[in-house]
Parts: sequence; C-alpha cells; structure tokens
Amino acid sequence: MIATRHACRALPQVQHGIRHYASESSPSSSSGINRWIKYTGYTFLALTGTFAAVRAYVPNPLDTKEAAEAAFRKAATADPSSSDTSPTEKGQANANKVFKGGEQGWLDLKLESVENVSHNTKKFRFALPDKDDVSGLSIASALLTKYKGPEMEKPVIRPYTPTSDEDARGHIDFVIKKYPNGPMSTHMHDMEPPQRLDFKGPIPKYQWEPNKHDHIALIAGGTGITPMYQLCRAIFSNPTDKTKVSLIFGNVSESDILLKHELQDLENTYPQRFKAFYMLDNPPEGWPEASTGYISQQLLKTVLPEPKEGNIKIFVCGPPGLYKAISGMKKSPQDQGELVGVLKEMGYSKDQVYKF
Repeated sequence: MIATRHACRALPQVQHGIRHYASESSPSSSSGINRWIKYTGYTFLALTGTFAAVRAYVPNPLDTKEAAEAAFRKAATADPSSSDTSPTEKGQANANKVFKGGEQGWLDLKLESVENVSHNTKKFRFALPDKDDVSGLSIASALLTKYKGPEMEKPVIRPYTPTSDEDARGHIDFVIKKYPNGPMSTHMHDMEPPQRLDFKGPIPKYQWEPNKHDHIALIAGGTGITPMYQLCRAIFSNPTDKTKVSLIFGNVSESDILLKHELQDLENTYPQRFKAFYMLDNPPEGWPEASTGYISQQLLKTVLPEPKEGNIKIFVCGPPGLYKAISGMKKSPQDQGELVGVLKEMGYSKDQVYKF
C-alpha cells in the first residue's frame, strides 16, 4: 500500500490556475464558456496566502468483506417495465441479465482480453456466458470480486465498478490500478486469458433517474473515478437527461489519470454541460490542464454549485484521506454517516452529499 500522507496541509501558490477545457466550441457559442473560464481563472489568481487543503491521494478505499456481503444481500433487481425507461434499461429489456442479485451466488467469468492502459493500470474484459447477455447492472452499482490464493486462509473480496456500458452485450470491462501489497489488484494484473475470476452482484449504490438533479458535482481521487464515470455515461447517453455535471479529479501524475480520453470526449461533445478540473500532485512542466495537486475548499467554492442553488447533489469517491477531509467517512455501505469536513463547512447538508 502506498505510504499514508497527511490529509491536509497548506496549499502552495497555484502554478497553473484552472485548466483550459479540451472542447473548442463555435464562435457563436464560445463567448459564454470563455467568460466562465476567465472568471474562474481570475478567482484563482486572486488567491493569496495559504489555507487548508486536501491532498488528492491515490486511492485504495475498499469496503470490508462483511460490509460488502451485507450490501449484496440487500441487492434487488428492478424490472424496467415503465415507458419512461432510460436507453440503458431499454438496451437490457430483451436480453438475459447475468447478475441478478439476491441469493444468486458467485459466478466465474472467463478473462477474454487484457490491455495495458498505463504503467500500473490495465483494462480487463471478461466474457459473459453468452454473446447476447448483458451484465444486469443498474446506475449506479458495482460487482464483488473474489480470489483465494493457495496460501490464503480466507478469500479476498473487493468491489469494482465496471467501465463498460450496462447494455453492452457479451462482455464486461474493468479498469484496474495495481497497488503495492493489494492482493486483488495484484492477482488481476497477474491474470492472463482464459483464466477465470469469481463475481457477484450487483451491489446497488445510488439509484439514478434522468433529471433527478439539475446539477451534480463529482469529487474523485484516483480509481474513485469509476463510479463517477458510470454516472456520466448514464446521463450523457440519454437525450432526455439534461443534468449539468462538474468533475473535480485528483491524481498524483498525468499518467495516473484514468479514463482521460473518455472524459475529454464528454467535454468535446457537451461543453455547456460537462466541466472537468484535473488536480495533480506532480504536474508536468508547463502543463496547462491542471492546478498543483490539491482539492481545496477554495477550489470547491469556485467550482461547485452553491448549497442554496436548488436541486443539486455532490458525490464523493476516493481514498480515506479525501473522505475524511471533504465529507467524512461512511459508517457502512448502508449508512452514509454524518457529513463533516469541507462540505459541511461550506454549508451543504447531509442530504445533498452522497459517498460512494
């Protein structure tokens, strides 16, 4: 496991300011975006002195086996029978759903392919039993994985959020970062096709409906981006969903940014509705897309919707240090715990924040 760092420390002078967006809109529509970027940039440049800030740690937050199993036992599948179903639900309607929850038990899936994403991250594609099957996951939900090595007394169980579309047929994808002394991530990185791995689920998280909120903000660190990306896929794949999304994504270095190309595609396609801010501990020289490595209260004041703005929601997912400083930890998968930290200080209520 990566060495623990202090959760908070003074913020150094911002070197890069707010990033420029990847999207380039037409002259007729760019003025509003440019004014927004200019205003945000000026806000950062105006900052002086130091203030408490949160390090964007590389995450390794995982629920315990008992908590994950408890969440699974509460899982229930929904039958999308209403006419107001999302594209994902429609895509799954006439297909066999592999993961049904309840008392289904563990299913072993064959590893179909492995793709290197970065120096410590791989994309894994597992084949579903039939080429026309879908996973059966809803938004937002995850799957449990299980592995027991020859010298292990007990199996290792870890939850992961797929990165493939929920209505993808015949396969399910995961982007997994390898952590030192991380038994499950190490095992998966050692796997080769056609080895198999046990899965179970789905584990329901936050039940999403189109236009459930007018504006959501996603505060993520490292691999905490995967449930956030699942939400984004659902929102932007549905033409009827007009939700605005702001993402604050912290990492150690540029190579640690997972799903960067997918996020940039969203920026290019939906420049008026999707804004992303990349925060790096160790940014490359002259890189204009990130501030220096902190998710700070001052940044959040600039980027997040106001607590009194109306129908908003703040989602948090990352390492323990990020949770403790931004929102407080969950007590269990079923208990969000009290809201503390930066979001509490900024005036948000417990009902306005969800911790993955």
